[in-house]
Formats: sequence, structure tokens, C-alpha cells
Amino acid sequence: MRPAVVTRNYQRLRHHPASVWRRLIFVILGAALMAFNINTFVHAGGILPGGFTGVALLTRDIAAKYADLAIPFSPIYYLLNAAPAVLAFCFIGRRFTLYSVLMILLTGVFTDAMPPMFTRYLQLHDTLLSAVFGGLVNALAICACLSVGATSGGTDFIAIYAAEKFHRNAWNYIFVGNCAVLAVAGYLFTLEQALYSIIFQYIGTLALNGLCKEYQQCTLLIVTAKPEEIYALIRDELHHGATALTGVGLHAKSEKTLLYSVVDTDEAPALMAAIREIDPAAFVNVWRTDHVYGNFYHRPKD
Repeated sequence: MRPAVVTRNYQRLRHHPASVWRRLIFVILGAALMAFNINTFVHAGGILPGGFTGVALLTRDIAAKYADLAIPFSPIYYLLNAAPAVLAFCFIGRRFTLYSVLMILLTGVFTDAMPPMFTRYLQLHDTLLSAVFGGLVNALAICACLSVGATSGGTDFIAIYAAEKFHRNAWNYIFVGNCAVLAVAGYLFTLEQALYSIIFQYIGTLALNGLCKEYQQCTLLIVTAKPEEIYALIRDELHHGATALTGVGLHAKSEKTLLYSVVDTDEAPALMAAIREIDPAAFVNVWRTDHVYGNFYHRPKD
């Protein structure tokens, strides 16, 4: 098949433009799930989520316990997210930030305004169940945003900025910050609350890694007789490089080329379909990649 045809097919498979309505629906769904989770599993178990959501809830609890002040969740949440949102708007992407800000605003409104009739039936008395299912729902909410090019805000802004600008994984630093918040909660309230919150975060992280492929990479080993065409596709459409090794296919006794390349995991399905169109006989082995060091291209946010 001609490269121009393959390129058009790749664009059709990989670059389906997410409509404004689709992005809005997923952002609203993510905010509703986040607020629902805060008012049910998180509230029932006395759990602190990670990031600025946990800081906002901790601040609210401290004001209620030590100053007898009933402060709404949303003002604290908005204040904490203000500076990271400006950073994201200037350095990551404008539409990405605007949809993320919408997610933050709706989460605050839904959390403070959600009627009790929607939440009272899930006020579990088992803290472990609250931690497990709360972590799952939290992961679903974040995944809904990431799937349409947005985020739940807060420390996610900081982590994405560090990953794109410095090519450095910031999630370990975010985890240390979350542990500091939990340490304060354990000191001011109970150690049990902090330990259950760790379970909540661990379950949420596992679910998020399994559900959402954004910001993950995979390694492709491609055995093909048409390396130049496939490399041109990887280079022109994904802006990634590749390394070619020449060998002999022992079964057919014919010369083959092994292309080694690392791509984003969410790019792989469309790329595989395009490779099949170039070379139906290509053999591709896909590996999960935990870490990438070096000059790896990250797609800019819109």
C-alpha cells in the first residue's frame, strides 16, 4: 500500500478529534464521580485522598475540630489549585488547562451541593471497604479526565509539567508529598486514618495504571521486510526514532530487519494497524516499558 494511503489511515485511526461535547461530558462525569466519592466512601471511612483534594479535606477537618469552623470544601480546593493552574496554562497547554479547571470547579460545586439522598445509602461502616472502593472510584474519575486530555488538577499539573519540560518522573515526589499530608493527619487525628488512606491511594494507583494508558510507554520489536516504510511512519506521525538490526529469518531463510522503537502506549493500537497495512507479514512483539531515559518525544498538550 502506498505510504500516503497508510498515513491517511493512520491519521483516521490515531487522530480521531475528540469533539467539544465529548470532552465536556467526560469532564463532567469525572467531576461527578470525584464529588460522589468524597461524599460517600471518603467521608464514611474518614479517608484522605492524595494531592490537593486531601489537603483541602484535611484543612476543613482541622478548622472544624480545632476552631469550630465549618468551611466549605470548594474555596480551599480552588485556592490550592490556583497557582498550578496558571503554571499549566503558561507551559503545558491552554485547552488542556481550561478543561482541567472546569473539572476542578465542578468537583468543588458538586462536593458542596450534592444532595444527601444520593449519598446516604453508601455510608459504609467498614473502613477497609471504603478505602478499597473509594480508591477504585477515584481512579475512574481521574481516568475519565485523562482520556479526553484533561486532569483532575492539583499535583497532577505539577507532575505533568515536570514530565514534559524536564523529562523527569515526578510521581515519586508527589507520593512523598502525599505521605507528608498523611503524617500530619495521623498526628492530628488518628494513625488508623492515615494507614487506611495509604490503602486508598495504593488501590487507586493500581486501578489507574490498569485503566489509563496515558503517560505510559511500550517497546516495539518489529521484524519486517519493509523497514524504511515502517520507520517513516513512526518518524513522521509519532516523531519517535527507531534502531534497525539486520538478521535472517531462519524459517523462511530470508533477510529481515528488526526495528526497535519506544512509543506511547495509547499510540500502539493505531500504529499496529498501520504496520499491518504496510507489511501484513510483519511480526511485532510489544513490551511494557517502566522507564525511559534519554530524548523521548512527548506530544504537546492542546
